[in-house]
Amino acid sequence: MLPPLPPVVATTPESRLAYVLHHFWQAYNGRPEVTIGYAATQPQVEMAEAAGTFFSETNPYPAAPGWRDWHGQRLPFFFDPHPDKPLLELLPAGRARINADVVSAAFYLLSGWQEFFSDERDQHDRFPFAASVQHRYGFVAVPVVNYYFDVLKTAVEHATGQPMPPRRWAGGAPFATFVTHDIDSLHGAWKAPAKAALRRHDWLSFGRQLLQHFTQPDTWDNLELVQRTVAEFGAKSTFFFLPEHQKDANGTPNADYLAATVRQRATQLVKTGSELAVHGSIGTCVDARKLRKQRARIPGKVLGNRFHYLYWEPRLTSAVLTEAGIAYDSTLGFAEHYGFRNSYCLPFQPFDFQTGKPCDFLEIPLNVMDATLHHPNYLQLAPDEILPALTPMFREIERFGGVCTLLWHNDHFDPANERTGPRQFAELMQYLRSRNTAFVNGQDVVDWCSAGLVD
Repeated sequence: MLPPLPPVVATTPESRLAYVLHHFWQAYNGRPEVTIGYAATQPQVEMAEAAGTFFSETNPYPAAPGWRDWHGQRLPFFFDPHPDKPLLELLPAGRARINADVVSAAFYLLSGWQEFFSDERDQHDRFPFAASVQHRYGFVAVPVVNYYFDVLKTAVEHATGQPMPPRRWAGGAPFATFVTHDIDSLHGAWKAPAKAALRRHDWLSFGRQLLQHFTQPDTWDNLELVQRTVAEFGAKSTFFFLPEHQKDANGTPNADYLAATVRQRATQLVKTGSELAVHGSIGTCVDARKLRKQRARIPGKVLGNRFHYLYWEPRLTSAVLTEAGIAYDSTLGFAEHYGFRNSYCLPFQPFDFQTGKPCDFLEIPLNVMDATLHHPNYLQLAPDEILPALTPMFREIERFGGVCTLLWHNDHFDPANERTGPRQFAELMQYLRSRNTAFVNGQDVVDWCSAGLVD
């Protein structure tokens, strides 16, 4: 059942501005002395105020955006009252005017307003891509909020005369790549070929699969291989372990292994350079106590979480993560499509609608998952279509100094997978490495964001 809307704090223009500027300043080097706001405050950088009563109501969707060009990119601008005027006017005496309400538009997308107030959920109780403005207006692979920030940055640079370059990553890298693996199954490689043989009445092949299953290690039981493969690219892995092996009440599977049986191996993964995080099982996105217990089953210092099946209940989950003491989460991506669920390519703090302030934890958005690329319910890309399809998104992340979060499950390192398998993973990693990315883990991202806090 969809939970009812909890009591919320009405957002004011001031609170929306504070939330947006909190993230804006974190994205760039330097914070020049400048005033930013709406006309009533007579700031140096003035924006049109166009939200009206929208944020005092519960409509998940604003009016359709207008479209404007900015540095060669066609972009949607919600809350744009003056489409006939230039987007940005650089005025004398250290002033600038933005003729669209980019603060309200950025707040709308970054806060997840559409999900919180929408009643749409899919068969897994997730907010569906099909219900999003990203799908409706076709901009899921464009980090629109970063472009809004670029407009604002240009105005600030004009008003102050000071450049504001994007922050760099370790070693001066222009962007970062966060390589992650959800460990759902270690013992299932034999099942699909065995079922296929059974359907064909191919008893010999079926018998071979059974024999292999009972006498040889499973191809998916490959944690060390995954770590070595990633390390060959100069990268490091973050493993999200699933501590629950019982199926959900509705029959949806959790892990096919016991967390205790891989504890020693997981500890060794840390010793050889990997990071461990919890893969919260079905139900934990609405149950902080259960998430805390599962986190405690993972050895060592566990900062991060990603929910199994990308479960996320917009009205409850942020509070659960806060209560559970999670430092970072990396759930927020659309299962159905690669891109930017909150239209932003940098880590951010989700908005707490009950306090009117940023949440305590950091969200590292999920940009692309292997299953998304070729799945009967999702994109069904051919193997040679994957890198060309993702390259424009990668370029957007590089442009704004963001984080590319890549989810490649351990079972997709199986050589038998020729659609989203080892070869396709290698092609993506080779491309990202060729762009001089910084390969990071969750701890690195948390530290980077902490170093950029200015308020």
